[in-house]
Amino acid sequence: MESNRKERIGKVVSNKMEKTVVVQIEDLKRHPMYRKVVTHRVKFKAHDENKECATGDVVRIVETRPLSKDKRWRVAEILRKKEVAEIEPKEVV
Repeated sequence: MESNRKERIGKVVSNKMEKTVVVQIEDLKRHPMYRKVVTHRVKFKAHDENKECATGDVVRIVETRPLSKDKRWRVAEILRKKEVAEIEPKEVV
């Protein structure tokens, strides 16, 4: 069954709210007058029911019914978790 819901892929920039994450979507667009390529950024608030997302994760969000004043998206899946470098502590002399 085909759904007409919009989907976006973006990066989680904040997860400090309860069951809500802020997802930033970057897009390259050409300026209409100056013809320079500029980065266009848009932020969406998305519902994260199980609080699984962390800052830096790449997620797919899907349009849904209004859940609050600003929330109209929900996290469909986490595509890539943020890579965390494993650093061993150094011995202090």
